[in-house]
Amino acid sequence: MDQAPLPPVTLDELDQLSARAATVIARLRDRLYAPGTEKRLDLRFNVRRAAEMVGRSDKLIRDAEADGRLPEPDKDPETGRRTGYSLADVNHMREVFGTLPHRAPGDPAMVLAVQNFKGGVGKSTMVCHLAQYLALKGYRVCIVDCDSQASTTSMFGLNPDVDVNEDEDTLYPFFRHGGPPSLHYALRATYWPNIALIPANLGLYDAEYEFAARMAREQTFVLDRLRTGIESIQDQFDVILMDPPPALGMLSLSVLRAANAIVIPAPPNNIDFGSTAHFLKMMGATLSELAQMGGARDYAFVKILATKMNDGKSAHVAIKRMMDAVFPMDMMTAVLKDSAEIDNTTANLGTVYEVTGPAARTETHKRCRAYLDAVGREIEILIRKTWPSHHAGLRKEGLL
Repeated sequence: MDQAPLPPVTLDELDQLSARAATVIARLRDRLYAPGTEKRLDLRFNVRRAAEMVGRSDKLIRDAEADGRLPEPDKDPETGRRTGYSLADVNHMREVFGTLPHRAPGDPAMVLAVQNFKGGVGKSTMVCHLAQYLALKGYRVCIVDCDSQASTTSMFGLNPDVDVNEDEDTLYPFFRHGGPPSLHYALRATYWPNIALIPANLGLYDAEYEFAARMAREQTFVLDRLRTGIESIQDQFDVILMDPPPALGMLSLSVLRAANAIVIPAPPNNIDFGSTAHFLKMMGATLSELAQMGGARDYAFVKILATKMNDGKSAHVAIKRMMDAVFPMDMMTAVLKDSAEIDNTTANLGTVYEVTGPAARTETHKRCRAYLDAVGREIEILIRKTWPSHHAGLRKEGLL
C-alpha cells in the first residue's frame, strides 16, 4: 500500500506543537513582564495643559501654590524648572478647585458593556482607551475583565499566568455557589490614577461551566449574579466598563444583564458587519427569553461604533455609508480609524494615551489621538446625559 502523501498528525505531535507555542509565549512574556519593568504612568503636564484639564487658569494654579492650597510643583534640581504635573497632581487640583466631574450621589453609576460576539473587532482596545480617556478627565473608572483571554488585564501590566489567581483575583470565585458576597475582594488599583481593575485569566473560562451546572442543579436564574456584584462596588465609581468574551455564553449573557448601556464595536467590512447584524438579532432574541425568567432589562443607550475604519478602502466607505443609512439614530458620529499607532502600542501592551516624548509629537500619533478623543468625548456626553446632576452643565455647554 502506498504511503499517504500527508501522514496523520498524532496526539503526541499536537502536544509537541502546543509545547513549542508555549515556549514562544514564555519568551514574549519574559520580555514584556521582565523584573523591573512594572508599568508606570510617565505622563507629565505643563501648567498650561494642567489648567485646561482642571478648568481654571494657570494664574489661579500658581496663586494656589503660592498661598499653600496646592503643594509647590516638582522642579529639576539643575535647571530649577518645573518638571510638570502628574495625573494625580491634576486630580488634586480638581479637588481643590471643585472641578472633579464625579456623578452626584443620586446619579446612577454608568455600567457600560463594550460588546460584540465576534472577536477581533477592537473590543478590548476600546475598553482600555475609553477607560484612560475618562480617567484623564477625572472620572472614577473600574474595568471588569470578563474575558478569559485577559487582553485587557495584560494591557494594564498584569501577567495573567503569574500575577492573577483565578481562585482569588478574578470573577470566578464570585460565581461559585457560596461565593463572596461582593466583588470588593477582586478590585485592584492600577498604575493609572482613578482606574481600578478586576482582572481575568484563562481559569475564568471555567465560570461558563459553573454557571451551567448551577442553573441545572439549582433550577434558579443565576445570570443576574454579575449584576449583583457590580451593584456591590458601584458606589465607588462613576463608570464601570465591562469587557466580555467574544462569544454567546453564560458570561456574555451575564454582562448583558448587568449593563445599563452598550457600545457595539463593528468594523465596516462584510464579514464583521454581518457578524454584528447577527449579534443584534441574537441579543434581541436572547434578552427577550431571559426577560421571561429574570425580568426585562432596559438600557440608557445602545450605540454602534465603526472601528478599524480605513478611508482608503472603497468597501469600507461603502459599508460605513450603508451603516449610517440603516442605523441613522444608532451609529456613533465618531469613528475609530484603522491606525498603525494603535497596533504598535498594543504590540508592546501599551495604549496611545501612554505615549510620551518625541513619539507623542508625530502626525500619526496626533491623528490617532484625535480619533480616540472624539470617540471618548461622544461616549462621555452620553454618560453625562444619564446623570441628572450634569444636566445644567450640559445645557450650558449646548449639549442638552
